[in-house]
Amino acid sequence: MDLDAYVAEHGGEWRRLDQLSARRWLDAAEVDELVALYQRATTQLSVLRSRSPDPALVGELSQVVLRARARLTGRPRPSWAVVRRFLLAGFPGAVWRAAPWWCAVATAFTLLTFTLIWFVADNPETAAAFIGDAEAAHLVESGFAGYYTEFSAPTFAFHLWTHNAWLAAQCLAAGVLIVPVGYLLWQNVVNIGVVGGVMVSYGRADVFFGLITPHGLLELTGVFVAAGVGLRTGWAWIAPPEQLTRGQAVARAGRDGILVALGLVGLFAVSAVIEAFVTPAPVPVALRIAVGAAAWLAFLAYVLILGPRRRSADREVGGGFDLHSSR
Repeated sequence: MDLDAYVAEHGGEWRRLDQLSARRWLDAAEVDELVALYQRATTQLSVLRSRSPDPALVGELSQVVLRARARLTGRPRPSWAVVRRFLLAGFPGAVWRAAPWWCAVATAFTLLTFTLIWFVADNPETAAAFIGDAEAAHLVESGFAGYYTEFSAPTFAFHLWTHNAWLAAQCLAAGVLIVPVGYLLWQNVVNIGVVGGVMVSYGRADVFFGLITPHGLLELTGVFVAAGVGLRTGWAWIAPPEQLTRGQAVARAGRDGILVALGLVGLFAVSAVIEAFVTPAPVPVALRIAVGAAAWLAFLAYVLILGPRRRSADREVGGGFDLHSSR
């Protein structure tokens, strides 16, 4: 085999194949050309491997063929477009599709929590059954307010962020079993209800709501979203839509769960910053609540505006490049 003649004959095609593989956008004619050159190059690579003693040439052409194959098969490439699609389509769309579920969770959680606050406040002796008289007195005097200043703000924010993200992950992962999500939510109902009831019974309702509201609006909404999406996944297993098998329904709901899990990482980061830096700040209570309410309303607006506009189900983060539609 005359190697020099073979390279001279086909080298132009290999260079053209490499150029097309490196381009970001291709029109229909260029896609057809890329496919044809790739097919020929794979055959020519096989010939060289069997007959050529030049490993450098074989290696170089192998790289060209691999790049062309990646371009044709649509290997995902890191891109700000992926992030943009996630923020503007994937995450708000997934939250919107689960809105009936997390709104129901939010309603039930709020009713149960305020019922427990009222019950404990109206029956102060019940606080002893939950936390003891001494702990209740400490909570009212300094324990509740001191919780927000016990650690440095950056350390506290990181702790809150990881704690809330872990709680959300548990709700999402356990949703397919339904019952564990209810248990996790009930634990939070009891915690907030008892503490709030004790504070109200001692006449410190202003302190309790003044400290918990700024960050609680956004933080609890994130928990409600995680729980609602998790329960939606469980329900997809129990009662899948008619057009889907049980496995397909769970897989579709699970994809939404992954998107929500990623998005809630950012949401909990914001709520952690508010809780660590805004909640204990020496500024008027109304200003602290205004900051928290603004962040909460911004998130709701983000979901309400972008969520309904998103295409359903399958257009999510990731995905390959469609060469024919990339123009």
